[in-house]
Amino acid sequence: MTEIKRLLKYSLNYKWWFIGGSIMMVLMVFFELLGPLIIMTVLDDHIRLGEGNINVEAVIRLLIIYALIKLFHAIVAYFAQIILQSTGAKVVQSIRHQVFEHIQKLPVKYFDNLPAGKVVARITNDTESMLEFFTYVLPMFLVNGLTMMAITLAIFIVNIYAGIIMLIFVPIILLWIIVYRKYSNDYNHMKRERNSDMNAAISESINGMTTIQVFNREKQIESEFKDLNDEYTDSATKLVKLNGLSGDNLAGVMQSFVFALMVIVFSLAFLSPSEALTVGTMYLLVDYITRFFNPLYEIVGQIEIFEQARVASVKVFEMIDEEEEIEDKGTLDDFDGDIDFRNVSFFYKEGHLVLKEIDLSVGRGETIALVGHTGSGKSSIINLLMRFYDPTEGRVLFSGKDTKHINKKELRKHVSIVLQDPFIYAGTLLYNIRLNNEDISREAARAALLEVGGRELMEKLDRGMDAWLPERGATLSLGERQLISFARALAFDPKVLVLDEATSNVDSETEQMIQNAMKVVSRKRTTFIIAHRLSTIQHADQIIILEEGNIMEQGNHQSLMDMNGIYAEMFKMQVMDRNMRHA
Repeated sequence: MTEIKRLLKYSLNYKWWFIGGSIMMVLMVFFELLGPLIIMTVLDDHIRLGEGNINVEAVIRLLIIYALIKLFHAIVAYFAQIILQSTGAKVVQSIRHQVFEHIQKLPVKYFDNLPAGKVVARITNDTESMLEFFTYVLPMFLVNGLTMMAITLAIFIVNIYAGIIMLIFVPIILLWIIVYRKYSNDYNHMKRERNSDMNAAISESINGMTTIQVFNREKQIESEFKDLNDEYTDSATKLVKLNGLSGDNLAGVMQSFVFALMVIVFSLAFLSPSEALTVGTMYLLVDYITRFFNPLYEIVGQIEIFEQARVASVKVFEMIDEEEEIEDKGTLDDFDGDIDFRNVSFFYKEGHLVLKEIDLSVGRGETIALVGHTGSGKSSIINLLMRFYDPTEGRVLFSGKDTKHINKKELRKHVSIVLQDPFIYAGTLLYNIRLNNEDISREAARAALLEVGGRELMEKLDRGMDAWLPERGATLSLGERQLISFARALAFDPKVLVLDEATSNVDSETEQMIQNAMKVVSRKRTTFIIAHRLSTIQHADQIIILEEGNIMEQGNHQSLMDMNGIYAEMFKMQVMDRNMRHA
């Protein structure tokens, strides 16, 4: 229950609203229970006197009071519901915003191990369950709990034996709640997990639909989803069966027992004239007992929603508790573009080094090409450069300053990256270039696109810079998406540029277009290029050949060709392969 206590702490920011709503709830219960007392007075003090002795004026006056009480009850109930539910919505709004804000500050390695669909489920589905707790469960628990306590007290005052009968069933209710939570906890947990898994599967399926269809994997993907869906349905079915034992069934059985016992009490009371109950008192007891069990129906029925909110809170708080990227306070005011890797070793998983004692010096404005097979360590060097990770051993220096002591945001202001498959956001062309950075003017964004060769793209789009692009740039070619990514990098004017296989998987014409854009963007900037096509990096000042995390060869194109080693062999094979394709 610690997560519920933690959840309730968020309401402290709106405590006066909750206090106001709670007062309204107390008044609502008061007016609700006052009504039967008026009717009891009418029955006992007026109507039972018989024809000709009824004080019609008094009866009418009491009935008017009764009508006013019901009116006040409706008004108070309305405002209590509005205040508590709107305040609960504000609490969950603040939690949802905190979660989204928090994930922006989590390190990249967190998202490397968690599917995007599960992140989405935390922010949407799980917070929605928390919203139900604040806007429905909490107010209902409050009003129903108050109602049951007030009714029990009132019944004790009217008839102590009837009050004792009511108390007999309190332990039964508590015992059922304990048993219900014991079994429903596992079912709800599994249900939430499979819901997150299905979200992740759906997200992956949509993003990878082209691959799925090309390789005819629809049936397999459908089968995997069916397994998740079956487990979700199985958990939901077990919850339904568990809930079937509660709610109307449980409360109905208890209500029957209470009425049976009440009949016995009433019968015994009538055997003694001094203890006989009046008609009004009997009406009051029957009315209150009925009102006692109506909240009980709702409380037992809300336990499932309560448990769902509790399990959802666990998931959300797990994400909130994830450690954010440490914001170092070091600045980078004097950075001019020179970078050094000093005896750098690094692993993602302990015991499996992916970089081993890397020594590398890059001067201002130099172009460095990283070459190697998959898993050789190219991307790991970039991850360290961007400070997505820090070295396990050794240091990465920007103008002599250890990156571990530089604020990540400050460091990344000086670095831009162009990915192999650049991400295009759902938004205008202008938005995708400057990413809503108002420091970059419309004119500067347009100039950047033109400078990298994007005039034809801009003219092709009906509204130019204001043209709307779908998510991932589905209507654009890879080359056009690359141009936008180059324009984005140029507009942000970095001192360090990372080109991550920007020319792979494109035709020769598109490659030439991208090569021209690369020359424009990398001009006077320190540039790191990850490339498979060695023909695109012959101009590099340094070419680094990596193999299993080690630097095997290092030098410019000519010196490496003269060395006649790994690079020379790779280059000759690519030239031979290209000649064969063109033959």
